[in-house]
Amino acid sequence: MNFDFLCRFLLGSLAVNYGILLIWFLAFVFAKNWMRGLHSRWFHLSDNTFDTIHYSGMAVYKIGILLFNLAPFLALYFMGNGS
Repeated sequence: MNFDFLCRFLLGSLAVNYGILLIWFLAFVFAKNWMRGLHSRWFHLSDNTFDTIHYSGMAVYKIGILLFNLAPFLALYFMGNGS
């Protein structure tokens, strides 16, 4: 595998993962009551607990994106441009 393929793959993966994160955020903002109703069928969560779980999940997901997509992309990009 060459640097160009890996860079394009990581960049595409970065875009897809940020798209998923954006959809999750928009669903949380605009369909919060529907999501809470759906989750309350299985779990008895307070409003604060529900918000904390989703906000923490989005934070962990974003850190994962930065760690597993952006950092390797930047490393490969700068390595490829250095030669």
